[in-house]
Amino acid sequence: MEQAETVMTVPAWGIIPFVIMLLCIAIVPLVGSLAGFWERPRNQLIVSLILGVPVVVWMLAGGDSASVIGSVIEYFQFIALLLCLFVVAGGIHLKGDLEATPKTNTLFLAIGGLIASFIGTTGAAMLLIRPILKTNEERKYVAHTVIFTIFVVANCGGLLTPLGDPPLFLGMLRGVPFTWTFHLFPEWLIGVVLLLATYYAIDRNLHAIETRAAKRKDITEQEPVRLVGGVNFIFFAVIIIAVAVIPSLDAVAIEEGTARALDWIPWREIVMGAAAWASYAFGSKEVRFDLNQFTWAPILEVAALFVGIFATMIPALKYLGQIAPNLPLSEVSFYWLTGGLSSFLDNAPTYATFFEIASQMPGDPRVADVPEHYLVAISLGAVLFGAMTYIGNGPNFMVKSVAESAGVQMPSFGGYIVNSVSYLLPILIIICTYSVAHSPLWIGLGILAAVIVLGRIIYYLIKAPVDVRPA
Repeated sequence: MEQAETVMTVPAWGIIPFVIMLLCIAIVPLVGSLAGFWERPRNQLIVSLILGVPVVVWMLAGGDSASVIGSVIEYFQFIALLLCLFVVAGGIHLKGDLEATPKTNTLFLAIGGLIASFIGTTGAAMLLIRPILKTNEERKYVAHTVIFTIFVVANCGGLLTPLGDPPLFLGMLRGVPFTWTFHLFPEWLIGVVLLLATYYAIDRNLHAIETRAAKRKDITEQEPVRLVGGVNFIFFAVIIIAVAVIPSLDAVAIEEGTARALDWIPWREIVMGAAAWASYAFGSKEVRFDLNQFTWAPILEVAALFVGIFATMIPALKYLGQIAPNLPLSEVSFYWLTGGLSSFLDNAPTYATFFEIASQMPGDPRVADVPEHYLVAISLGAVLFGAMTYIGNGPNFMVKSVAESAGVQMPSFGGYIVNSVSYLLPILIIICTYSVAHSPLWIGLGILAAVIVLGRIIYYLIKAPVDVRPA
């Protein structure tokens, strides 16, 4: 069996189910007659199973049970972490209503960018998205704030520790020291600061053109801010400790067929699940259901869609592994290949794939037996590019779903990509030039990207109409 698993190859057409899955996510919500069908997680799950089950059967029939088992385990670990953080965050509420000024909104995003590396991008996003929406409920222009929440809080802010984003956690499990990611602080700072500056400039323009009635209502309905449900931070701490120090089931032993009984027990997920259950069972129902208007819809949507994504990307990742030796691999190509694929494949398994590829390449110094310069490029690509689409990182869809549940009209799949290409991609080029690409061509591209980003910020600040505060 083991030999069969090593020789199975995937033809190029093997990626078709994954492409269809992406097209369903991107296009079906835009088709009027199908949009209502697609909104229900049950129907999303049906589509995921129609596309995913044949792929799983194909892989098993071809003898590649290890890839299937690995994908099932990664999906279980992925959705368990998202679910537990989602439940605990649902019990915390910033009660009150601040005036939704550009400074206030930017401060929200800055706080999210700071804490994301320590409570995870999912935890930070779920903790802050509802207060952000509450603060901005009197405003007409809100979608851009949600988009930049995905950029900053749900992705780029999680670059500093293995707790921040699932790809970095997979790196820690493969031997990367917990503190190694602190070396990525300059890239984290560049990304977060430029995104915050861009957001502030845009929001300053949009706030200035809000109606007087909306601004007056925003001012008159202010309430002092106070935290309720703070006991849930204890449960957050339990989850963080579990992620950092408690092992999960032994995926390697299970895939190799050598697992003992104890290797099948997901210790980490049991502890996280207990913390989430305690939060849900003993936390304030008023906070969760009245103040936060907690529903299961966002996590159900993520769970349903990612069943199809994880299943159909098994042959896609295997095909990538087959063609990788023929690719011109360097720091720059690792950054863009990992990043580009992390935009559409889930960024955690994409990171793991390129991590294993890089471990076969020469170079010193090495971290976890991977040349460090390649590890930097892979880590940056996986985390930062996860914000390029709604499906690049798990929290993205959750933030979108929570915002839509609150009545915010979010961009379509393609509309979101237009925003990410416009606002995020130039910043990713700057980071590439600073960190992994030093040729004259890339330096020129980096300078051009910097001119675009800084020029846009200055332009928006200059063109902003006078923001008249209503009496």
